[in-house]
Amino acid sequence: MSFGKVPSGPFMVCDKMSEDEIQINIFKSRLVPECRILSEDETIAFLEKFNISKQQLPRIHASDPVAKALEANSGDVMKITRKSKTAGLSNFYRLVVGVA
Repeated sequence: MSFGKVPSGPFMVCDKMSEDEIQINIFKSRLVPECRILSEDETIAFLEKFNISKQQLPRIHASDPVAKALEANSGDVMKITRKSKTAGLSNFYRLVVGVA
């Protein structure tokens, strides 16, 4: 297994792994909610429904493990569906920012 060193700050070094080197599927964890990238049509419909722009959405960085697993690009809108004891299922939306 080969690791590449990626500088991530003046005093930090992170290990970068390729997709082939990932040993677990994070989506099988009960702690990771269901996530997907909205299509362009779904994004437009969502933004129009709530009369908002992408910049008004909360953000998630493209280097987040789920965003990387979904191969999300900067500008994509991610839909996260979480289980809730009171509401059943709740949807949350995040704008992907940055570069993976």
